[in-house]
Amino acid sequence: MNRRAWAGTLGAAAALLLGGCASMPSDPAARAEFRANHDPLEPMNRQVFRFNFFLDRALIKPVAKGYVRIVPPKGRTALRHFLDNLTEPIVFGNDVLQGRIGAAGTTAVRFMLNSTIGLAGFRDVAAESSLPRQTGDFGQTLWRWGWRNGGPYLIIPVLGPTNPRDGIGIGVDTYLDPVRYVEHSRWDGTIILASRSALDGIDRRAEALDALDVIQRQSVDFYAAFRSYFRQNRAAELNGGRASPSQLPPPSFYDDPGAGK
Repeated sequence: MNRRAWAGTLGAAAALLLGGCASMPSDPAARAEFRANHDPLEPMNRQVFRFNFFLDRALIKPVAKGYVRIVPPKGRTALRHFLDNLTEPIVFGNDVLQGRIGAAGTTAVRFMLNSTIGLAGFRDVAAESSLPRQTGDFGQTLWRWGWRNGGPYLIIPVLGPTNPRDGIGIGVDTYLDPVRYVEHSRWDGTIILASRSALDGIDRRAEALDALDVIQRQSVDFYAAFRSYFRQNRAAELNGGRASPSQLPPPSFYDDPGAGK
């Protein structure tokens, strides 16, 4: 298991041990608020968040800015399509496990088209043919199987925010990634997975350069604002790209009860 999967699994286990004893309110409104703001590990999370923020400012953000300056927009788009195409088998497998047969079929056709006509995925010809990319990860699979409350919010060093359910999901997806098994040795597969993860992280950080800067400037508490931002995006992913209002945190970062702590 590579470092990403190992960290995700350890983080999930720690969160289960340290934060799993909080009880869920019975009132529907209180339950929705609990899910939106459940952060019993906040003191530890804030320490890790500060470390990640320092690492981002010292290394990750400058690399992302250099990537934007060096690689033209079309090149970045092509790389994003290529990286997304590599994960299509994982999306397909999770769509099947979730019983989303239509989404699984779309993903299978996308992978075949983009891997061939799309030149290994550098061009998303499937999307051009009205076959949009589907969502599918094992954290989402666990959610659809009934683990709706993913557990307490958790920030892992370097890797960022997650929760016990999604941390386990990261580990399972990484372990079952077909790339691990197409090379001649386990070491080769690990190097490829690590390189792909690094490229994916740089590209996604480049995409979020402006958005995160705006959030930081406009928020009273960057930690609480980032927590809300992450949860809104994750709620949308769990719903197949459609966020459910009942599962979203407060619309304004300034209303987050974690602000000012």
